Amino acid sequence: MFRRIDDSSSPVFFTFEGKEIAARAGDTVACALLEAGVTAFRASVVTGESRAPYCMMGVCFDCLVTIDGVANRQSCLTEVAQGMQVSFQNGATNVQP
Repeated sequence: MFRRIDDSSSPVFFTFEGKEIAARAGDTVACALLEAGVTAFRASVVTGESRAPYCMMGVCFDCLVTIDGVANRQSCLTEVAQGMQVSFQNGATNVQP
C-alpha cells in the first residue's frame, strides 16, 4: 500500500510493542508504523475498538500512542528517533504534569 519515492536517507530503528521497526530519518511515527503494517495504534476510550491514524495532520487524535513512557503522544506529529520505544495506548491515560 505504501511505497517510498526516495529511499536514500539513513535508517532509524525504534520499537513498537517490543518489535524492532526500521524507519527513515524524517518519518513520523505514524508513517513508519503504517509502512510496517501496524493497523492499530490505540483502543477507543468509549468502545475499546482499535483506532489508527485518520487525518495525519494532528486534528483527530486517533493516532495517540505512548512514546518513551509518555502517554497521549500524537504519532502523526512526532518524528521517529533512534531507540525510541513506542507502545499501543489502551483508552484514556492521564497526562503527567
